[in-house]
Amino acid sequence: MVKYVLVTGGVLSGLGKGVISSSTGVILRSLGFRVTAIKIDPYINIDAGTMSPFEHGEVFVLDDGGEADLDLGNYERFMDLTLNRDNNITTGKIYHHVIEKERKGGFLGKTVQVVPHITDAIQEWVERVASIGVDGNPAPPDICIIELGGTIGDIEHGPFIEAMRQFQWRVGKENFCNIHVSLVPVVGAVGEQKTKPTQASVRELRALGLSPDMIVCRSSVPVAPEVCTKVASFCHVAPNSVISVHDVSNLYRVPLLLMSQGLPGIILSKFGLNSPRKVARMTSWERVAQEVDDLNGADPAKAVHIAVVGKYTHLSDAYLSVIRALQHSAQFVHRKLAIDWIESLYLEDAAKTEHHQEYEDAWAKVKAAHGLLVPGGFGDRGVEGKILAAQYARTNKVPYLGVCLGMQVAVIEYARNVVGLQDANSTEFNEQATHPVVIFMPEGSKTHMGATMRLGSRRTDFVEDKSSVVRRLYGGADGVDERHRHRYEVNPDYISRIEEKGLSFVGFGDSKLRAEIVELPYAPAGSEGGHPYYVGVQYHPEFKTRHTRPSPPFLGLMLAASGQLEAWLDTHSGQLGNKDSSDEETSFSL
Repeated sequence: MVKYVLVTGGVLSGLGKGVISSSTGVILRSLGFRVTAIKIDPYINIDAGTMSPFEHGEVFVLDDGGEADLDLGNYERFMDLTLNRDNNITTGKIYHHVIEKERKGGFLGKTVQVVPHITDAIQEWVERVASIGVDGNPAPPDICIIELGGTIGDIEHGPFIEAMRQFQWRVGKENFCNIHVSLVPVVGAVGEQKTKPTQASVRELRALGLSPDMIVCRSSVPVAPEVCTKVASFCHVAPNSVISVHDVSNLYRVPLLLMSQGLPGIILSKFGLNSPRKVARMTSWERVAQEVDDLNGADPAKAVHIAVVGKYTHLSDAYLSVIRALQHSAQFVHRKLAIDWIESLYLEDAAKTEHHQEYEDAWAKVKAAHGLLVPGGFGDRGVEGKILAAQYARTNKVPYLGVCLGMQVAVIEYARNVVGLQDANSTEFNEQATHPVVIFMPEGSKTHMGATMRLGSRRTDFVEDKSSVVRRLYGGADGVDERHRHRYEVNPDYISRIEEKGLSFVGFGDSKLRAEIVELPYAPAGSEGGHPYYVGVQYHPEFKTRHTRPSPPFLGLMLAASGQLEAWLDTHSGQLGNKDSSDEETSFSL
């Protein structure tokens, strides 16, 4: 029988339910359990695919092409899982499913209502996902973690809370555990920790039919033992079931913090389970957590500066997976990372007068950077600034990585300034371009936005060029499977003309119909000819990064920016760690 852990949140959003859910999964996997995760988003959108990054942060793409909430990325990175579109439930998906069933006569003439039809659909969805093996293992998971997005009391939560209230009886209370994440604010000159918000939140949760088995108290500082005791007393939980999660130096310390306070013992006791392993295997987490602390404390003057040139740069969640890929790469090569955010609009000549100071500051960051990264994006705002960034990186031999649109602007820049096609552009930005070097995909839709891009894991085959720096970073593989999310691609009619001038297309998809990877010939920094690292990839390698296996294109950028790429290529095969690698055992009290 699958066991279910429901994570709810109270007082306000943004408390870190996703990190708590992911950390819980890490701990349970370290004890030998098979774990899966589901994120419930109460918004009416079918998925996150049509939402602006300003609304909801990045859109995380899964192997099967599902466009999901960024918390799915947290789950995959923390728990080292591969999830699919059904691991993300939205109000839109549930209502669409129920309405489709009603249109086909599936309810036999009954009046379709929120209760029981919507709530039943939610429960059936959860049970179906929890019965599917994860990562190629046909056996169903032992434990399914369900994160309910938002805050208790939100109007849109209603059907999901009611569904979970029923679900606890459907699967049996002994198979259902509710972790409630709430805020304990620190107020006043003496720093008094207040429990009233948590009390009110739990009271509302219990009024809706759910009673927490564990309360995670989020605070800026450790929650005092007497405050935890007070929360337990007023919220009807055992004193040892109140856990303090205060701000820590880095995210890798959260699972360790939960472990140290006995979270796995509480969950296993609730479920009546014995751990497959006597002790948890968490040594890698301890090591990485300490390494990150050491790097964060390193001399800032020795940091590797990566300038990220984009259009959502004042909202870091819009590039969350990019940030993680850079962090994982920096940790892997033992370098302190400094990300310099640059609004691409301010690099354009038009900004010289209207935004003169921003223009000067943006170019100062570009010129001071050890490496440049242009991530994916849509729309023409700021695109000329991205093209100028690519040109600067190419002509000044600054390590460059272009992802999705970042690859396209590198091709456009090269076509204009090296090939001599001055009007080269993407039809996304100029449908009448004389030289459309980037074009709309032939199978794409211009009338519907949702799930109409080239999405999900697709194969990229390398050309027979053993000298390709990207191929070498992938360990000399014949091909790679990476995730895509785009509507526009390099026009194959221009590839030969561009290659004649020196920009190599080294990876293709769909039997060489789609350009996937471009690079300039590699040459170590300071040498004549070539480039220390100038790479563009049409796919999004950031979606598959892990803290033990950083994404190869991002690793290449970090190696080049820190002056280590030549030595790495000489001494490594590009293998970046193994999935589910053996970890030493670390004892924690259960």
